[in-house]
Amino acid sequence: AVTYTPIPDRIVAGTFMCAAAMTAGEIEIENVETTHLRIVMEKLREMGVVFETLTNGNILVKGPERLKSIDITTTPYPGFPTDLQPLIMACMSLAKGVSLIRETVFENRFIHAAELNRMGACIQVAGDKAVVAGVKTLTGAPVMASDLRAGASLVLAGLAAKGTTIVDRVYHIDRGYGNFESRLTALGADIKRGADSD
Repeated sequence: AVTYTPIPDRIVAGTFMCAAAMTAGEIEIENVETTHLRIVMEKLREMGVVFETLTNGNILVKGPERLKSIDITTTPYPGFPTDLQPLIMACMSLAKGVSLIRETVFENRFIHAAELNRMGACIQVAGDKAVVAGVKTLTGAPVMASDLRAGASLVLAGLAAKGTTIVDRVYHIDRGYGNFESRLTALGADIKRGADSD
């Protein structure tokens, strides 16, 4: 017999870090294994995000007034995770300057770029690279989640956008985030699940 505790989900933690970054907000995250997110936190710091370890062991994440542009290349662990690439692209869409993403893990993982562009982002994709010219504001629009992390990136973009964003096919998001909308609501988000969002 053995007692085993699963490790914390670094992608979920990274998602909430990006949420704070995009909305210039503050989020206290419990149960974060920072060693698993070293490169992600380093890149978010480059964008202007501030991290503080609290006395209770939680991490306080503070987003800046305006994010700064960065460049990333996705690689297997311990490099920048491909599963956080859509989230960091959403952050880059509001950053001052031009950012570059090179996706080396999965082919065709930039489908969310077109959906972010529908919200006013300025993203150009060529092969395994995406160039993101940051804009000051995003505008709410109807968008479609093509996969789990793309869906989460569109929800975060909607939180930072002016107006209302409707994300279709949220069943993708449910595969990786438990009670995503209620957790965001608890943080102050104005978000609700529609009747047809199964």
